[in-house]
Amino acid sequence: MKILIQNGHLIDPASGFDAKADLAIADGKVVAMGQVSKDFHADKHIDALNCWVIPGLVDACARLGEPGHEHEGMLESELTAAVAGGVTSVVCLPDTQPVLDEPGLVEMLQFRAKRLHLANVYPLGALTRGLEGEILTPMVELTQAGCVGFTQAEYAIPNIQSLQRAMQYASTFGYGVWLRAQNSDLGKGIVASGPLATRMGLSGVPVAAETIALHTYIDLMRMTGARVHVSKLSSAAGVALVRSAKAEGLPLSCDVSIHNLHFTDADIGYFDTRARLTPPLRQQRDREALRQGLADGTIDILVSDHTPVEGDAKALPFAQAEPGATGLELLLSASLKWAAQSQVDRLRALQVITSAPAALLGLPDRGGLTLGAPADVCVLDPHASWQVLPENLRSQCKYTPFAFDLSGSEMTAQVRVTLVDGRVAYQAPGMI
Repeated sequence: MKILIQNGHLIDPASGFDAKADLAIADGKVVAMGQVSKDFHADKHIDALNCWVIPGLVDACARLGEPGHEHEGMLESELTAAVAGGVTSVVCLPDTQPVLDEPGLVEMLQFRAKRLHLANVYPLGALTRGLEGEILTPMVELTQAGCVGFTQAEYAIPNIQSLQRAMQYASTFGYGVWLRAQNSDLGKGIVASGPLATRMGLSGVPVAAETIALHTYIDLMRMTGARVHVSKLSSAAGVALVRSAKAEGLPLSCDVSIHNLHFTDADIGYFDTRARLTPPLRQQRDREALRQGLADGTIDILVSDHTPVEGDAKALPFAQAEPGATGLELLLSASLKWAAQSQVDRLRALQVITSAPAALLGLPDRGGLTLGAPADVCVLDPHASWQVLPENLRSQCKYTPFAFDLSGSEMTAQVRVTLVDGRVAYQAPGMI
C-alpha cells in the first residue's frame, strides 16, 4: 500500500523539522518527505490541508484492561481509543491478573494486540514475582519476550535490600527500572496532605512520601549504577530532587501525568470521584513546578496514566472509590493545552509525547518521521475544538477530571487520521 499525505505542515520533534511538506509512505515505511517524486504513484491520498502531520504518539503509561480486568477495559476498546487519540505505541503496566511476570504471558498479550491491527503494545515486565517485592523475575527472558523495562507499578518494595538487588541485577544487563516514588508507609492516604484534606476529613499523602522514596532511589543509583525512571512525579519538592540528581549526572528520568499537570486538589470539589487518582492531585505550587519542570526538561515526558475504571467502582464514597481515569484520547490535547498555557513551543509540546518517550524506551524506530522508519503518523487539526464528554470517548472507561462540567472541558486539536506501520488505523469521517 502506497499512501501520499499532501498539503500538511510536517513537524518532527526528533529532527526539528517544522515546515509544510508532503509525506510518502510505501510498504509501511516513510520513503520521502518534502517534494515527492512524480514517479511515486499512491494508492491512497490524504489531504492534510490546514493540518499538522506529526509522528504517532508514544504513551509510556497505560493500562489496557487485559488480562484480568476486562470489566474495566478490553484490549480492543482501549487500543481503539489510543489510535483515535493519535497514540500509535502504548506502554502497558504489569499489574494485570495474572501479573506479567512470565514470558508466556507477555507473548500472549503482544500476540493478541498484533491481531487487532491497532496500536503497538510494549509491556513493562514485573520487577518481582507477583509484584510482591521479594523474588526477582526472569528479566532476560522477559526482555526477549518483548518487555521494554521493569516496574512494580503501584506496589512498592518495602525491603530496601531487595530493591538494591533488583536494581543491581537490572543494571548488570542495562535494563531500565521504572518506579513510582511513594513510600509504602506514608503513601496510604486518599488525597494530598493539606488544608483541603483536613476540611474534607480524608487521610492525606504527604509530600514526604514522594521525597523519601526519591532519596532512596537516588542513593541506590549511586550504589548500583542502575538506570531509573520515576513514574508520575507529583510534587514541587520531587521536581527539585530530580533536577539535582540530573545535575549530578545520574541516569535518572521521570514523567508526569496529564492529570497532575492540569489539576489540583481544589478540583476535587464536592468529593467528585473523577478526581480520585494516584498519585493524588496536589496544590497549585506543585502543579506549577511540574509544568515548569516539563518545560525545562527536568521532567522528560508526559503520560496519559490511562487507568480504566468501571462505573460501579466510581459510584462509591470518595475514599472507597477506585482511583483512575481515562487518558489515551486526551494525551495530545492535554500536551498542547499545557504548551499554550505555559508558552511552550510546539516542538517541545510534541517531543514529550513522541520522540522523548521513544528514546527513553529504547525504541529508535518509533516517535519520529525519518526515512526508512515505520510510518507511525498522526494527522491532526490543531485548531479544531471538541468537548470531553463520555459519549465522545471510545475507551470503555468514561471517567476523567477533564469532564467535570456537564458541558465537558473544551479541548483543542482533533485527530483526523492515524497510521500505524503505514496502515490506516483510525480516520475521522470524511477525511479519506
